[in-house]
Amino acid sequence: MAIARGKRIAGAALKNLPPAVAMLVVLAACGDRAAEFEATRLFINGQVVTVEDSLGTVEALAVANGRILALGSNREMQHYRGAQTQVIDLQGKALLPGFVDAHSHLSGVALQAVSANLMGAPDGPVNNIADLQRVLRGYLAHSSVAKDHGLVLGVNYDDSQLKEQRHPTREELDAVSTEFPVIAVHQSWHLGVYNSQALAMMGIDAQSVNPDGGVIERGADGQTPNGLLEENAHFFALFTLLPKFSDAQHRTALKAGEALYTANGFTTVQDGRTDPATLNRLAAMARERAFDVDVVAYPDLTTVALDSLIYGPLQTRNYVNNFRIGGVKLSFDGSPQGKTAWFRQPYHRPPANRGDDYAGYGAFTDADARAWLEFAYRNNWQVLAHANGDAAIDQLLDAVARARRAHPGEARRTVLIHGQYLREDQLEPLHRLDIFPALYPMHTFYWGDWHRDSVAGPARAVNISPTGWLVTRGMKFSIHSDAPVTFPDSMRVMHSAINRTTRSGFVIGEEHRLSVMNAIKAMTLWPAYQYFEEREKGSLKVGKRADFVILDRNPLTEEVADIETIRVLETIKAGRTIYRAQPALASVRPEQ
Repeated sequence: MAIARGKRIAGAALKNLPPAVAMLVVLAACGDRAAEFEATRLFINGQVVTVEDSLGTVEALAVANGRILALGSNREMQHYRGAQTQVIDLQGKALLPGFVDAHSHLSGVALQAVSANLMGAPDGPVNNIADLQRVLRGYLAHSSVAKDHGLVLGVNYDDSQLKEQRHPTREELDAVSTEFPVIAVHQSWHLGVYNSQALAMMGIDAQSVNPDGGVIERGADGQTPNGLLEENAHFFALFTLLPKFSDAQHRTALKAGEALYTANGFTTVQDGRTDPATLNRLAAMARERAFDVDVVAYPDLTTVALDSLIYGPLQTRNYVNNFRIGGVKLSFDGSPQGKTAWFRQPYHRPPANRGDDYAGYGAFTDADARAWLEFAYRNNWQVLAHANGDAAIDQLLDAVARARRAHPGEARRTVLIHGQYLREDQLEPLHRLDIFPALYPMHTFYWGDWHRDSVAGPARAVNISPTGWLVTRGMKFSIHSDAPVTFPDSMRVMHSAINRTTRSGFVIGEEHRLSVMNAIKAMTLWPAYQYFEEREKGSLKVGKRADFVILDRNPLTEEVADIETIRVLETIKAGRTIYRAQPALASVRPEQ
């Protein structure tokens, strides 16, 4: 029974809980005394998936003061119903913990909201280069960004899905405009194509040399830039040419991005690799109490200056008006689908202008990687480490081992972001070094065929994002969307990890298919652990925050092939509804 559960929970947990929460747990555990503590909201007649192995699925749940007061049967929850309690009839729908975004870029989703959509099917209209040009011309004609800032910006084209099976060229973007800079950002966000005006504004010409950790691709003569910039060459150009949005414009875009997450059931959202200007804007929005979700920022460590906010009180494990700085981000390599990730073995089919021995490249020398990790560990900052290729992961393991020896004792939970080509022999050092894997099985749908046929070949591709190996070893991990690379579509994240079905219907890496419950844990409880927040979030338990998502069907009972069709009906943060689909669930009046 719920009351008995409350008693068991209280004895073990009271000494570790904040006083207000401890009192809530005591009241929930005290039988008749619990009636003195009135629920603000009561959810009944549902399938409440607690994600607690000892509790399983229950009928109902009570909320008070933004936290979970009690769980159990409809009858048991009547103890907490008072004159002012709002009763929500779930009508058999599923209520789960709010999804915890393990890795994405809120600021990138905000930028996506004001850019041309260059995605192909099923997420956008661009399936060939003529489509791409048409969409960019439409953006030039109608976008306020193009009019106000003199820039044509499109995001998320995918050469692997274009009919031509190649990147567009500088000349093809010149056909959109020669007057304004035109930028087409690759769906990996690690590459971009720039027209002649954009290249001229950056001073990039035949005499330009490749920057460290980046490449300026050349045309047939081997000298003239063809418009494609990779990694650090692309990042520098993109952030230089992006519009200087006003504070109001930036805030509006960030709120539009946040709304996309809440519509997908996320109650905690990450901004990975935050640039300095965005970090200041996020902090200002927190002062304005502008966020509906919890936002965790990870500034790019290579851009952290002495006056960065990371040296102040916002670098904490406690939220200040739904915002905190969680640590720092480092990128060790690039994108496998963009063929800039760093492998030990060559690419199955190397990109244009590269030899058969091409295996990608790292962002850092070994010495620089070690220095950056040591700097972060010296400051006791949690590190999000983007590493896709196995060579980049080897470099990360070496750097973390050295940093831990230099600065032992602290639990930092360094996070491996993506880890798509994680080798099986790297799992033991990963576990030993307390590196938490945040993997990316969304690739199985979007680029599984491309990985198999072009990136790595059949033998290596079956083990992209090898979640099955982690399950076998009892290791916690998380899964993510990496938005804006893909939309923060929670059901597609879950569906991809469970089914691992490519666009063509091929199952890639059957042994790595997750059970539905493990997929749910990898989107709730385990990423909460990744953030050091497992005592507050990620499962439904007395005393935890009332962060929920209501779904029209229960993933645990749905056919796995249909999970991507499940709809988010409502998203609730600290007991307050922050998103509601139409039609809404019925709310029963207190007197009924």
